[in-house]
Amino acid sequence: MAKWQDYRFVRRGLHHSAVGNIKIREKVWSPQLRNQRDIVVYLPPSYDLSEKHYPVLYMHDGQNLFDQATSFSGEWHVDETMERLYWEGFEAIVVGISNIGGQRLAEYGPFADTYHGPGRGDRYLDFIEQTLIPLINSDFRTLLGRKHTGIIGSSMGGLISLYAFFRPDSPFGLAGIMSPSIWYAGSAILEYVRQAEAQPGRIYLDAGTREYGGITEEDAKRRSRTYYARVRRLKRILIHKGYRPFHDLLHVEEKWAGHNEPAWARRLPDALRFLLEETRAKAAVVDL
Repeated sequence: MAKWQDYRFVRRGLHHSAVGNIKIREKVWSPQLRNQRDIVVYLPPSYDLSEKHYPVLYMHDGQNLFDQATSFSGEWHVDETMERLYWEGFEAIVVGISNIGGQRLAEYGPFADTYHGPGRGDRYLDFIEQTLIPLINSDFRTLLGRKHTGIIGSSMGGLISLYAFFRPDSPFGLAGIMSPSIWYAGSAILEYVRQAEAQPGRIYLDAGTREYGGITEEDAKRRSRTYYARVRRLKRILIHKGYRPFHDLLHVEEKWAGHNEPAWARRLPDALRFLLEETRAKAAVVDL
């Protein structure tokens, strides 16, 4: 772990809000995308006190997860949430994958879009699956297998997480899909999910009822209704594929919630409880 450093040491001088045991590895190279980014890893409170192995959650927009000082639109408070959930028996390693600013839309786009150009979503997921997951499994005590590996994001991050769950041979058996950008590429994700082979695992899906703004209040209501109607349509597709509400699938619709970090931070605890329920208090001791 020579290249992993304490987060507070690397980010010293900033008025940071990160809490808990957090490591950072700067400028991780992606041969699939030909670029580099920082990776931030949150470790559970028991990590340094035991030989347990833990489920792993890979989360997009890593700048916004743990630290107000690095966020571009507010933080999710993932670290504080995980510290609280620890006392309920929920433990996981969380891997924050920083986005590349102007390349974010392309990297989180799984399809070619008329207005936004060709998506690089498959290459981005190849980076996670072929480069990042082996790195994390090598350097940290992880539980292996789909049922212990999750992917979570919001907006375009929610879209690419949904796509990742249904990719052939996906390593992700847990998917947190928050306020997904279903509109992207003419809502191509809906037909993709409809045609995809059902995968075992758990899916958390949510939306607010005021995701979109507008020139007038009525315009905002109309645009938001169109938005969450697409999310409801996705839910129906998932149920038709065999995902059972409250068992394999949890759909949450938060009244008056907008498309922003405070809304996702608010819904995150219940999302994590659902996704990690089967591994609750079961982080395993593995003989080395």
